[in-house]
Amino acid sequence: MQQLQFKKSLIILLLTCWCQTFGFQENIDSTRSGNLGEELPSKDLILRDTTEFKRPELQDYNAAYYQTGRWNQGIGFPPEKYNLQTPQATLEHFIVNARNNDFEAAAYALNYNLFPDDISIKEAAILAEKLNFILNQRVAISWDDLSDRPDGQIDISTAITKAVAGKPRRSIDFGKVDFEGRDAVFRLQRVKYKDKSPVWLISSQTVENIEQLYAIYGPRKLDEMIPGWLNFELFDIPVWKLLGTLIFILISLLTAKLISFLIKKAFSNTDRYWIKNIASRLASPAGGAVGVLAFYILINNLITFSGPLARGFYAILLVILIIVFTWLVMRVIDYIMDFFAVHKIGDTSKEENVESKRMLTYVSVGRRIFIFIVFIVGASIIFSQFPSLEKLGISLMASAGIATVIVAIAAQSTLGNIIAGIQIALTKPVRIGDSVIINDKFGFVEDLRFTYMVVKTWDLRRIVIPLKTVISESFENLSMTNSQTIGVVEVYADHRIDVSKVRAKFNELVRNSDKWDGDEEKTPSVQVTEMDSKALKLRCLAGGKDFLTSWDLHCELREKIVAYIAELEDGFYLTKERVELENKKNPE
Repeated sequence: MQQLQFKKSLIILLLTCWCQTFGFQENIDSTRSGNLGEELPSKDLILRDTTEFKRPELQDYNAAYYQTGRWNQGIGFPPEKYNLQTPQATLEHFIVNARNNDFEAAAYALNYNLFPDDISIKEAAILAEKLNFILNQRVAISWDDLSDRPDGQIDISTAITKAVAGKPRRSIDFGKVDFEGRDAVFRLQRVKYKDKSPVWLISSQTVENIEQLYAIYGPRKLDEMIPGWLNFELFDIPVWKLLGTLIFILISLLTAKLISFLIKKAFSNTDRYWIKNIASRLASPAGGAVGVLAFYILINNLITFSGPLARGFYAILLVILIIVFTWLVMRVIDYIMDFFAVHKIGDTSKEENVESKRMLTYVSVGRRIFIFIVFIVGASIIFSQFPSLEKLGISLMASAGIATVIVAIAAQSTLGNIIAGIQIALTKPVRIGDSVIINDKFGFVEDLRFTYMVVKTWDLRRIVIPLKTVISESFENLSMTNSQTIGVVEVYADHRIDVSKVRAKFNELVRNSDKWDGDEEKTPSVQVTEMDSKALKLRCLAGGKDFLTSWDLHCELREKIVAYIAELEDGFYLTKERVELENKKNPE
């Protein structure tokens, strides 16, 4: 019999999963609370038609409390044995009695003034149980924000005074949930009825919304269908929920792999390279996004958790979903920029392609700026899911700007480099592909990242330079306006050499070289620049179209002009050391 019951429960579980997955159940966003084995409150409305009910009129305004001339007679005024004098005491009364399953006592913390007088204490208890269900799974109550004073003020002390005066409060928020696209706020309000002392109660508007919120955040069908013998716990969680979660994780992983495979397969045979490329790039993030979304839908519709576990679980799941979609958007931006760089920009390896290098620099910096913005937006959305972090940030900002100073100091270098990158893109002191000499090292600008520049040296090394250094310190950009460079070949020869012959030979060598840039206005040229007791210094100038070509040209010319001087009269005009020998006769 027990085996038959187990098979029946398993069939019900699988059928429910199938129905929920394919949309035959309304999408419900909730988690379960309550003690093990207890019957959950029904989603059916417990109240009768209230269309003829006349709502209480507003009374005279009082800053310390809400004055009311009506009280729900079906429930009556709270007994004096219950402490409802402060916001904290009222919420503690409700939470403690609800945990002890004394919902009739917990019901006295609610204001039923918007309900007819014929509501019974049992119906009020069911409303209290439903409210506890919603709070237990969806609302993280910040007890520090709840005053323990009748006037609702928060005690504040400073180094100068023991207390800071403030205004009394008569309404306090202690949580909120999403309700049909808007926030449904849970409030505590201080209410005074006739000559009775004011009491703090969960507001009548909040109580009025309980049924509608419970219809949205109530238990799942599986919670109502799973038999009690399957509810044994492991780590305070029903085992069937753990197994179901693991199964959903496996289904989501398989879904992600399948979607990724289908995207790649669908576009693998296309003749258009860009479609195949974007499919290859977006397959993994798209599959991951669908997988996480499928898991979120399954877990939201079929399995519920309770208490802090539920809030933490759904918060983490939402964070993962945001991260995956942020990853997808970043991949799209990255692909668009790469496609533009490959197909719309020319060859940047050639020094003369100034426009191509300028556009590639814009694309490189712009891509990183867009990705950085997407990252910041994603991080902001993630942090917005944790109100405690938001309140922590506000507290730090309020405490003499400590947060601003700390962040500014910690991020000064990073932010400075990012801003320097934007400045480089706008002012263009250097571009990708430019020939530069930085710290006496020659190389080509290979890439411009968020915070640094990569320079590829002639010997294939990579020099990483912070962008702030590029902006604040001087360096040589050999390609800034014109890639043409003029190099110097320095030769030493004897004083008696005929410089005109060397000049003629140098002109001949330059004009016969295919590395010369052909600029006859500036080169070739031979000048005597220095002289000492040993030799003349000849400076020979020749230009190339870029730095590397000019370097090769000068090495070639140096070799040939030295060989020419060495051939003149068998090396007679090479530099010599002159020594004077004096023959002195010894006296006898």
